[in-house]
Amino acid sequence: MNFVMTGHKGLIGSFLLKRLEERGDKPILLVDKREGTDINELNTFHLNEGADVMIHLASFCKINKTIEEPELAFYNNVLGIYRVLEFCRKHKIPKIVFTSSSRILSKEKNPYTASKLYAEELIKGYCECYGINYIIIRPSTVYAPMNDFSRRLVDIFILNALQGQELKIFGNENKTLDFTYIDDFVDGFLIAMEQNNKCFDIASGTSTKVSYVADLIIKLAGQGTKSFHAPEIAQPQEVELDISKIKELGFKPRVSVDEGIRRTFDWYQANYGKIRQSREELK
Repeated sequence: MNFVMTGHKGLIGSFLLKRLEERGDKPILLVDKREGTDINELNTFHLNEGADVMIHLASFCKINKTIEEPELAFYNNVLGIYRVLEFCRKHKIPKIVFTSSSRILSKEKNPYTASKLYAEELIKGYCECYGINYIIIRPSTVYAPMNDFSRRLVDIFILNALQGQELKIFGNENKTLDFTYIDDFVDGFLIAMEQNNKCFDIASGTSTKVSYVADLIIKLAGQGTKSFHAPEIAQPQEVELDISKIKELGFKPRVSVDEGIRRTFDWYQANYGKIRQSREELK
């Protein structure tokens, strides 16, 4: 399979690209801001051979930042999906696999969830008008043993604990998320890719208290404290996902939150010096 991928340097993209290449699939174009390329410049790229699928992972994923600056959601997610779909249409790429967000299922609405909903609807429109098949995947709090420059929750918690700092929870003791270890997520992603014109929620299928994860990381680090703060604007306090649809196709999450957090923490601890240096270079 020949594929184009956006966001291949991100958390999901890094692991997915490796798995695809290991099974013999071929990337013919990779686009990521971390390498100086932008999805909004796709009209300047040309393909020397045909692609079977576009895997679109690139987006701006920090909800609180899109609330502060709505343009971030528009430029990266709304305009971005239009550029990607036009690239597919003009280069006759017959299928797109898109990572949306499980947050669109929550009652809370914000510029980020609106941008993802827009993307889903535009993808369906391109399917109906131009015959481009699609798979829409909605992840939930994916984490991994890697240097996560997008600063997701687990990354922040582990680095703060390793420095003996606070692990801030924006909500109360009962706030929950569905934490999904990267290996499980990629397993589900590859299963979903084989389908056409469907949407799948991919997660562990288990709600876990954020305070439990904070306690687990503090115990592993042997230092750090947790604190509770007012909930962030338009952020859900309880997340529970139904993954029965993808499980019907054979998906089975295998890594518990305890095991996944331990693996991730061990990697961060072993690579702490390099991670700190890389973050300092970004300042």
